[in-house]
Amino acid sequence: MQITTTSPTAASGAGGANRAALEKAAQQFEAVFLRQMIGAMRSASLAEGITDSSATQQFQDMADARTADAMANKGAMGIAELLIKQFGARVQNSPAAPSSPAAPDGPAPAEGA
Repeated sequence: MQITTTSPTAASGAGGANRAALEKAAQQFEAVFLRQMIGAMRSASLAEGITDSSATQQFQDMADARTADAMANKGAMGIAELLIKQFGARVQNSPAAPSSPAAPDGPAPAEGA
């Protein structure tokens, strides 16, 4: 995750960029959620199949991930849409973050030192 700061002159363009970032993050969250859900449904299998092997399992996992990504791209479950509704106003109304000095790159001091 990359955090950037904007200047007050760039604040008007930052709202659109923040909105696009929110939409992308919401869609990715929906895809991860769907992957977990599909994986849980697949692991609920009661019987062992004749073609069960580690290779089959790996390809099923890859197919499940592609299915979850496709469902998230279409907005099949509506999770991303709900996240955008919930956080959209915060992204559009957020003022430009003031620039702050960067933290030093060195290690944090030890306690008691």
